[in-house]
Amino acid sequence: MPARRRTGDLTSGPIPRTLLLFALPVLGSNVLQSLNGSINAVWVGRFLGESALTATSNANLVLFLILGTVFGIGMAATILVAQSVGARDLPEARRIVGTSATFFFFVSVVFAVCGWIWVDAILNTLGTPADALPLARSYLRIIFVAVPMMNLLSFVMTVLRGAGDSRTPFIFMALAVVLDIVLNPLLIRGIGPFPELGIAGSATATLIGQTVSVIAILVVLYARKHPLRLAGANLALLRPDPALLRIVVFKGVPMGLQMIVISAAALTVMGIVNSYGSQVAAAYGIAAQLWTYIQMPALAIGAAVSSMAAQNVGAGRWDRIGRVAASGVGFNLVLTGALVALLWLFDRPILGLFLSSDSAAIDIAAHINTAASWSFILFGITIVLFATVRATGAVMPPLIILVISVLIVRTGFAYFMRGVIGEEALWWSFPAGSITSLVLAAAYYRFGGWRSLHMIENRPAAGEPPDTGLGVPRGRANMAPETPNG
Repeated sequence: MPARRRTGDLTSGPIPRTLLLFALPVLGSNVLQSLNGSINAVWVGRFLGESALTATSNANLVLFLILGTVFGIGMAATILVAQSVGARDLPEARRIVGTSATFFFFVSVVFAVCGWIWVDAILNTLGTPADALPLARSYLRIIFVAVPMMNLLSFVMTVLRGAGDSRTPFIFMALAVVLDIVLNPLLIRGIGPFPELGIAGSATATLIGQTVSVIAILVVLYARKHPLRLAGANLALLRPDPALLRIVVFKGVPMGLQMIVISAAALTVMGIVNSYGSQVAAAYGIAAQLWTYIQMPALAIGAAVSSMAAQNVGAGRWDRIGRVAASGVGFNLVLTGALVALLWLFDRPILGLFLSSDSAAIDIAAHINTAASWSFILFGITIVLFATVRATGAVMPPLIILVISVLIVRTGFAYFMRGVIGEEALWWSFPAGSITSLVLAAAYYRFGGWRSLHMIENRPAAGEPPDTGLGVPRGRANMAPETPNG
């Protein structure tokens, strides 16, 4: 009788089934986040009009940029935790959690304070339309207050996923989203005992939802005595370990820069879009809302591939890494492709949820989707390949690829081709960037040296025997490869 697989163990069992079951709650969390943003956009658009919708679109791009700055720290910690869990080294995993949590929260507070102080400069740099500027300021200032709680919740959820648990993060993301959705109209319009806050009410609902959820998830983890919780003597681990912090920062900064590169490209395109007026900006903002749904499967599968590959790296199970990546690519093609097809068939009824039926912005948004949405199938494959190579600590090549494909090719196409094809350059810049990123990512996955890299130096690379210290327990990496159906 085969041994029963441990809860959270991603190093054994059938790869496609394990990957899919792990990815589904991640997908659910991502869908909830996008649904949250979309429903909030419906409330704002219906109650406050197109200028307010443009304000939230601009503010959310700024928020994405801020979250991207700390994304890499959380991602580096997640990979290290996953490797330690795969190596059955929970004390090391707790050391990583302690060091990363302190640094993560400190950086979040710094960005929140700086964002509050320089909110006007940020929005002016973005070129926010004049009619949307006061609304964007009111919205964004409260969002900056929420940033530390948002980042802390994100950090806890990503660490849990690194430990092989994707269900608990889904539950508490659902709590945050339900609170946000329910409170949005109440605080925007001042329904019942709630004050009428206008667009600031939408941001306040987000602040409340994120704060309640992060407190609740920490209470539950401590009540369950989760093995990665820090209690008693382990609270001393919150004092950052210089050696670990150096790894987290050196590996995390390039991953964070990847998000910043994507954000910078989005901000650049948004700035160009804003020059065409609020109507085009509103259409683009709604199209971008729908694109978040299209990208959800790839992002969820990428997160699952990253955790699964990292655990197998920690366990020395290099025989499984390639099959994890192949399964991820296959799932992305099926799921993302299906969503693109559905959007193509039903785009106008969906767009009608955000804008009145006689709005010219619907025609613009429908055209934007036709031109650009299919390219996210290609970018989804890139996400899976990046997730695989990052599990070993290969963080610079994906960054370089994104700089070339997204920052140079996409934004360059959008800017310089306007003189040739006008607005079409903005929408076709997305396929141009996606094709470039896929070609470069596939070349690096096939020919690059990522299999020989280490996040921590005494973890075994492909073909190396495991050590008996921090790395994989003796004999684990010498297990026979699984059968093809594994």
